[in-house]
Formats: sequence, C-alpha cells, structure tokens
Amino acid sequence: MSTMKSYAKGIALLTAAALFVKLLSMLYRIPFQNLVGDKGFFIYQQVYPFVAIFMTWTSSGLSIAISKMIADEALSNSSRKTAVAQLLYRFLWLLSALFFSVFYSCAPFFAAAMGDPQLEASLKIGAFVIFTMPVLAFYKGTLQAAGDLSRVALIQVVEQVVRVGLILGGTTYVMLTSKSLYLAGEVAIFGTIFGEVAGVILLLIVMRKSSQRVTLFKRNHTLPNKAGIMKKMLVVSISASMSSLLLIFFQLVDSFTVFDALQKFAMTKAQAMTEKGIYDRGQPLVQVGLVIASSMSMAIVPMIANAIMMRKKQQATAFIQLTYQATLLFGIAAAVGLMLIMPYLNTLLFETNALSDVLVIYMLQIITLSVIVTITAILQGLGYRKGPTILLTVSLILKISLNHALVMRYGVVGAAISSNIALLFGAAGLIYYLKRMKKLPLASFHFYKTTVLATLAMFISVKMTLFLMDRMPFISIGGRLYALLVVSIAASVGAGVFVLWVTKFTLFTPRQWLLLPLGRKLASLQILLNKK
Repeated sequence: MSTMKSYAKGIALLTAAALFVKLLSMLYRIPFQNLVGDKGFFIYQQVYPFVAIFMTWTSSGLSIAISKMIADEALSNSSRKTAVAQLLYRFLWLLSALFFSVFYSCAPFFAAAMGDPQLEASLKIGAFVIFTMPVLAFYKGTLQAAGDLSRVALIQVVEQVVRVGLILGGTTYVMLTSKSLYLAGEVAIFGTIFGEVAGVILLLIVMRKSSQRVTLFKRNHTLPNKAGIMKKMLVVSISASMSSLLLIFFQLVDSFTVFDALQKFAMTKAQAMTEKGIYDRGQPLVQVGLVIASSMSMAIVPMIANAIMMRKKQQATAFIQLTYQATLLFGIAAAVGLMLIMPYLNTLLFETNALSDVLVIYMLQIITLSVIVTITAILQGLGYRKGPTILLTVSLILKISLNHALVMRYGVVGAAISSNIALLFGAAGLIYYLKRMKKLPLASFHFYKTTVLATLAMFISVKMTLFLMDRMPFISIGGRLYALLVVSIAASVGAGVFVLWVTKFTLFTPRQWLLLPLGRKLASLQILLNKK
C-alpha cells in the first residue's frame, strides 16, 4: 500500500512538473519577443522547431519507450535486463551521432532552403542538443521504470528553469550591447542546450549515487534479436510522442514555406520576416489552451489504463467518455475565449495588435489539438499505437501539401488555414478510429447542446462587455494598460458565464467533476446552483 501511495504521489508530481514546464515554455516567449521584436522572434522560431523535435522525442517518446522495455524485462534474469539496457543505451548514442552528423552538415542547406543563409550558425549550435538525448532519454526511462517519478519531475523543472533563465538573461545582455538579432537567436539556442545539459548533469549524479550507471563499452551478455529490440524502441517512442511532435512538425513546415512564400507574395525580406514573426505569436497562445487538455489527459488516462488492467470495462468506458467530453468542452472554451479578446490580448502581450485577425483563425487549432492529444493518449492506453501514428502522419502530409499554395494565394493566413484543415482531419480520423475500435458513444446530445449554448452565452457576454468598455471614459488611457483592463474583465466575465452555464445545466455529475483538475470547486458550485 505504501508503495502504491508513493507511486501515486510520483505521478502527481510528474504531472505537476509537466504542466509547469509547458507553462514556462509558453510564458518565456512573451518577454523574449518583447526584447527582440518580431524580426528577432522570427529568427528564433525558424530554428527552434529543429531543436524542439529532439527535445520532445527524448522526453515524450524515447524515455517512455525505454521505461516500458526495461519494466518488461523486470521479470527476466538480471543479466538479460542489463544487456537490454546496455543495447538501448548504445543504440541511443549511435542514433545521436547519426542525427548530429546529418543535422550539422546540412545546416547550410536548411538555412538556404528557409530563405535566410544567416540562420546557419544558429542551426549548427542547435545540432549539439542531440548529444544530450542518450543520457536524458535512457536514465529518465530507467527512473520511470523503477517508479522513481519524483526525481524525474525535479530534473524536468530544473532543465526548464535553467533554460528559460539563460535565454532571457543572455538575450537581455545581447540587446543591451550589440543589439544583433541573429546573435540573440544564437544565445537563445545556447540557453536551450544548456538547460538540457543541466538535466544530464543531475541525472548522472543521481544514477552514480544509486549505482545504476550503465557501462557503454563493456559487454555483459549476448542478446538474440537485437534488431527487434531496437526496432521496438523506435516504434514505441515515435507512436508515444507523435501527438506532441505534430505541432512542432507543423512549425517546421511553416519555417520552410511561409517566409519564402511571403516574399513571392510581393513582400520585401524585412516585411516577410516581420509578418512571419507576428504569425509565430500564435504558438505560445495555442500552448495556453492546450495546457487544459494536457492536464485532463494526464489526470484521467492513467485511470483508464488502471481500469482496463483491473478488467473493469464499464469504468474504463466511463473514463474515456469523460476525458473526451472534458477536453472538448474546455478546448472550445479556451479557443473561443482567446479569439474574442485577441486584439486586446495581442496588444497586452506583444505591444501591437497586428494580424489579430490571422491569430483568431490560428486559435482554432486549440480545439482540434486538444482532441488529438487526448484521444491519442487514450488509444495508447488501450494498446492502439499504429493507427493513431498513421493518421497523424497523414495529417502532417496534408499540412505539407497545402501550406505553400495557400500562403501564396492568401498570405500568412494561408498557413493558419492549412494547419486547421490538417488538424481537423487528424482529430476526425482519431475520433472515428476510437469509436470503431471500442464501439462506444463518446458524448450525448445533451452534452453537445449544453456546450454550444454555454459557448454562445460566453460569446454574447464577452461581446457585450467589450462593447461597453470601449465606450467608457477610461478608454483614453490606451495602450497596454487599457488592454490589461479589458482582457482581465472580459476574460473573467466570459469564463464566469461559461462555468455557470455548464454547472447550472449539469453537464457532468458532481462525482465526474471530482475526477477533473479543479473539479471539487466546480462540483460544489453545481450543488449550490441546483439545491432543489
């Protein structure tokens, strides 16, 4: 019992750490953009997806695959378990050397393909993050397999704090001295790498103290089917991280196509850089909306897996339905809420309200991505990996095929439209796949009707609030101060109306609310509103 309590506490800490990392990853981009402006933000965002792919694959894919494979070997003899661990560790170093060689040597080609040869230095610096992958993936996976989740959580927090501190500190220094935007971008990439290095150092210290270090060169055991073991690690890691990687791959597609297409769209290089930089403001805002979906899936998906393991089919079905409904509900609320206050939020966070109409369309991604993240996690918990991976790969291909043509035709908004089309295909495909595999209704007519009416009530209340505030005497204060006032009041009104509606009309039972983050307060409110 004490072991289960310790494991549950570890899961809670790991979930909290993951959410903290996501929030910090979103929040640091706002002061960074304020320091370097839209052109500087463009430079950083062109290179960041290359680095983020390896960081996300390490944390969301490889470490999970290694954890599963080492845990599966727990019942075998210790020499085989050690041999499997050693093989995986060696394979990670081999992959790292291969990826680094390709990434570093192709940096000039990538920079030229993105339309800005000056990005080469940042790309070459970013390539070094690959060498942190073996230690981070292998030892985090080892700790997870042993149930030592609290240390994994601590290391993730340290990585992110060091990374954000170095990015903002280094960028501030560059902008106060040389004011070189390309140098600021290089320093930001350096900060990202050293955040990962901090995690490597901590992990090596932890593993050395616990005598769990794996020797790289000393052979302990001969293994049959080495190719099968390595293939399994790749397959499991890619399928486990595909939903997390999808948005980053979309950003990478934008890096290669948007800047080039905008210049062909009759813009100068400087204008295209600025426009792409403003378009990239949407990424941290989408991450805000996804925090809710991430917290939902992290909180409930383990319950689904446990119910399946205990062969409680009815309970597992109830958890699946609740996870889907809660994710869709709050994904819609977050997307519509951000869309309604976008011009003011844009000014508040990024100084100007430029391209607010484009960012409004960009925010629709929150709904489809919320569904994708959650249903992918549910399907993986049910043991389905191949189907979701194929569907999300097709979604990525759709984005690639549409992006350049739509930007050429409609300008930068074309990139947002192509993302929405591709993500809608991915979300619809996953919903169909889940219903086909499990043959269960995901939501009732009452759920959809209440969600639509709650969203409509929020829309009307926020629009009325904005209408009244724009005609108040304090409009003369202007700028960011006024934007802060409008965002604070309008967001509070909208969120309040939405929550009151879904609780008054009992979208979920009090017991269901209790399973969700902050659900206790919503359950209490629902009971209060429906005393009779």
